[in-house]
Amino acid sequence: MKKIFLLFIFTTSTMFAQIEKIEPPFWYAGMHNPELQIMFYGKNMAKYQVTVSNSIKITKVQRTENPNYVFVTINTKNSPASDFVFTFKGNNSVVFTQKYSLKKRRENSAQRKSFDASDMMYLIMPDRFSNGKKDNDSSDLTQEKYNRDLPGGRHGGDILGIINHLDYIQELGATTIWNTPLCEDNDAAYSYHTYAQSDVYKIDPRYGTNEDYVRLSSEIHKRKMKLVLDYVTNHWGLQHWMIKDLPTKDWINQFENYTQTNHRRTLVHDINASKIDTKICFNGWFVPSMPDLNQRNSLVLNYLTQNAIWWIEYADLDGFRVDTYNYADPEAIAKWTKAITNEYPNFNIVGEISMRDQAQLSYWQKDSPIGKIQNFNSHLPSVMDFILSDALLIIFNEDGNWETGMARIYNNFANDFLYPDVNNLLIFAENHDTHRVNHVYNNDIRKYKMAMALLATVRGIPQLYYGSEVGMAGNKDDGDAAIRQDFPGGWEGDPINAFTKEGRTSGQNDYFDFTSKLFNWRKTKSVVHFGKMTHYIPEDNTYVYFRYNATESVMVVFNNSSETKTLKTDRFAENIGNFKTGKDVITDKIIDVTKEITMEPKSVLILELK
Repeated sequence: MKKIFLLFIFTTSTMFAQIEKIEPPFWYAGMHNPELQIMFYGKNMAKYQVTVSNSIKITKVQRTENPNYVFVTINTKNSPASDFVFTFKGNNSVVFTQKYSLKKRRENSAQRKSFDASDMMYLIMPDRFSNGKKDNDSSDLTQEKYNRDLPGGRHGGDILGIINHLDYIQELGATTIWNTPLCEDNDAAYSYHTYAQSDVYKIDPRYGTNEDYVRLSSEIHKRKMKLVLDYVTNHWGLQHWMIKDLPTKDWINQFENYTQTNHRRTLVHDINASKIDTKICFNGWFVPSMPDLNQRNSLVLNYLTQNAIWWIEYADLDGFRVDTYNYADPEAIAKWTKAITNEYPNFNIVGEISMRDQAQLSYWQKDSPIGKIQNFNSHLPSVMDFILSDALLIIFNEDGNWETGMARIYNNFANDFLYPDVNNLLIFAENHDTHRVNHVYNNDIRKYKMAMALLATVRGIPQLYYGSEVGMAGNKDDGDAAIRQDFPGGWEGDPINAFTKEGRTSGQNDYFDFTSKLFNWRKTKSVVHFGKMTHYIPEDNTYVYFRYNATESVMVVFNNSSETKTLKTDRFAENIGNFKTGKDVITDKIIDVTKEITMEPKSVLILELK
């Protein structure tokens, strides 16, 4: 009897040892695309014959040159949420079996509403925001350990730290949270940014667990807020478990010698481009520690597509921000995007397209008239407006002339005709890759107020970078850590706690109170979200525009000069019309708009016309 029992234990352990990874780990019933490609990974996995229970049809079994992988495609059409079993046979006998689950989707999952111009997005670097749980500062599962004394080290911010401060974020006026990536990054150093992911189905243990991320989503939704996941389609990290045992040699783009991308993103539409430049552009690696994924490989593309959809369903997501979107193969990334929006017609995806020309930026937005010239459609709903960001990081330090100061803003909006959906641009003054706006403006709160006022009142979806609302500054020239500092009060023992009014300095409260008043006002203003815009040529570094619809009108006035200015309002008669006064949305003061408006130096007025 003892021998039989030991044999059972040995056989059972051998059976379970056959499979090391199954991805996706489970799936959902009733998807628009019923085809599901499941990757089974384990020692010599490809040598087995595969069958499946429950009358589910296997449509394809794909083996590669690596015998440790087998990709099994099944058709889930009309299959209810249930468990079923894969059987792996060798020499006509069962070697092992594996249970797999189709789960029930949330009600109306496919029609989920995403972020849009009615939202304000708050960008967080989780490692630098708040340490909610000390126990996970380091992990036995990852190489780099906690070291808050190291500017580029792991500082211990985590998912619980974000959950603990959701009320603060909501009080600020944000409606949507975008965290930089949270999946595991097992690099030995500089892993805190998490863009070199080592497992895209697993939350980094130093941030928490997959269940913690689902809880974050739930807590956000309780507040009627939204959650955006930062997705990376272009590259993984060198420590990714699949990079260490590639399914196919061409799973990543490889050269005889290490080749870095030339970063010339114009090559996608350059009709004069050489083939070698184009190849290096899209196949070259971003940096040596981030292998470049080959989305032209159908297995890779399907893997990335299913992974993205899995996270949407599992964590109940409201949108994606896609890192280095136009570094991926253009046709392949367009297919990836279309596959996701086919499943979720209302799902918004914003791509990081770091182009500094409106036509080139427009090229990448869905249904672009520029892309149509070359029969290209990215299917990407939203792009990041880096052109406006560049302007916002310089204009309030400039004297105005035909091209500088407020003229930069005027010229930017003069090119809005190029975009197919101007309201679906993500607009920002700064993010985790730029100078901090408060550094650029030497913590002159007047200039900060002008930058935020513009973001809050022009077309698009405004994004605020964590900490700027309490005056945090940072010079990118001093390194990335300088623009990714710890939020004051996010760690036990911090001398200042900027998460509370009582804990903030008077200066920090000045920043916070203005930002909170501004963006909470914006929440309910459809005239700003989707209204029309008329602007007037800047004069003496002053700039005036109106946002209006059939029932409301908002007048925005900037004095970017260093002198007091009085603006005669008869010039704006076509928009002022019969309105007599304007209510200042920040101070609630009533201002006469019938004749003239006097503006202090470096100031802005947002007036609800009455």
